[in-house]
Amino acid sequence: KKHAQLIAAQVMMLNREHNARQAEYLRNVDNAQRKVSKRHELVVVLDNVRSAFNVGQIFRTAEAAALCEVVTCGITPHPPHPQINKTALGAEEYVPTRHFSSTKKALEYLRSQGYYIIGMETTAKSAVYSQVTYPRPTALIVGNEVSGICTEVMDKCDELVEIPCFGVKNSLNVAAAVATNVFEVVRQWNNK
Repeated sequence: KKHAQLIAAQVMMLNREHNARQAEYLRNVDNAQRKVSKRHELVVVLDNVRSAFNVGQIFRTAEAAALCEVVTCGITPHPPHPQINKTALGAEEYVPTRHFSSTKKALEYLRSQGYYIIGMETTAKSAVYSQVTYPRPTALIVGNEVSGICTEVMDKCDELVEIPCFGVKNSLNVAAAVATNVFEVVRQWNNK
């Protein structure tokens, strides 16, 4: 009985996918042949993010927003990695990336390239992310899912921003926070 239910569910999903491909008004097919002509001067830096699934989602966001790079640091999983590929759905193949052994080294490199460094962290010193004007080029740093950005790294940031939360938890999942902030930066830059 369970086997029959599984097969029925798979047939239903195949039919659903077929119907979605046939619907002309849906834009659910990637155009992998199209080359991104202009990338936004925005880098996302991952400071010891633990979950490869979160990293994959961040790559997906970076590709959708046409960011110039994702920088992984320390223990952060980096491509090639099967769990990153699973959530990124191949987006990690289209986003430039590099890995640094430490976030400190990554910041030194980015600063030498002229990047303004903004840390995304919930602190008493953080500005609301949507009330900040983001210069070009900017590097957004996000931290570990449990402990956030290392305090030594925060001290090296030009500015700190946070996303206001109104529930019991004081922050969003790291991948959700990156998507929220990245698309605010892109919105600002595309409206100028």
